[in-house]
Amino acid sequence: MQDFGRHCLDIDYAAEEARISARIRELLAGQLRRRGLVVAISGGIDSSVCAALAVRAVGAARVFCLILPERDSDTDSAARAQLLVEHLGVRVEAVDIAPTLDAIGCYTARDDAVRQAIPGYASDWKMKLVIVGGLQGAINRFRVVAEAPDGSRHEADLGLNEYLAVVAATNYKQRIRKTIEYFHADRLNYAVVGTPNRLEYDQGFFVKNGDGAADLKPIAHLYKTQVYAMARHLGLPARLCEAQPTTDTYSLEQGQDEFYFALPYGDMDLALWALNHDIPAEHLAAALDITPERAQAVYNDIANKRRTTQYLHLRPLLVEPG
Repeated sequence: MQDFGRHCLDIDYAAEEARISARIRELLAGQLRRRGLVVAISGGIDSSVCAALAVRAVGAARVFCLILPERDSDTDSAARAQLLVEHLGVRVEAVDIAPTLDAIGCYTARDDAVRQAIPGYASDWKMKLVIVGGLQGAINRFRVVAEAPDGSRHEADLGLNEYLAVVAATNYKQRIRKTIEYFHADRLNYAVVGTPNRLEYDQGFFVKNGDGAADLKPIAHLYKTQVYAMARHLGLPARLCEAQPTTDTYSLEQGQDEFYFALPYGDMDLALWALNHDIPAEHLAAALDITPERAQAVYNDIANKRRTTQYLHLRPLLVEPG
């Protein structure tokens, strides 16, 4: 395909902004029957764009934002979120969810699981999970990377039970945040905005009944590259437009590509677009300057994640159709 390249992701951002805003207003007045919108903002690009689009759709007076940090949050995330609030002129409430997470055992359960792989690990260490193997033709597996207070690094493979325990514990974070979002939505008669972009939504990069729960998801059709471009179109502060995507879940700095995705987001966007449009792997390889074998491995990884995360997209299943 001769004209295949990054330009395939180009769209008319003014027209798209108008279309999204109109759809938000239509949903609020129609199916949702709510007066405004609740948006939890992390200082990342996705929640920032969602908040800005919410303001464009219904006005700042009908948008309520939440900043919900915890013990492992990057301190700069809350600062960027506050910058967004000041830029948009919306109401905001900040709630530190660490005491709640501590009380229900989030940090203890995670630390106990990590110690199974790294016996010396303690609560004052930092850690993250990384994924390895899949792009080398092997089965994906997770490793834990930990940093002691003296700066020394330690790595080990996580067993399945330990991996599941770490993920289950950290999923508490997204579910507690969503509980707070719906408290405010209920008291205000507002709808909750979900913030996943197309890459995250397609690949199941969200927590069921956590950040995956929402009343509407206004950017789930936009690739991450397009979300960044939309942020610039909306005139968001440069500090927000330049923020790199992270999980903001673990205490060690972590990019989404090392935890979940096969490539950096710009390349991953193009790979997903190419697969969705039946572009052969060799054309993707040429566009990304990688081998055809690796391009095919990326396609395989996308397909595998679609299969394994299908459960996350399911509605509750009924014995009889409703």
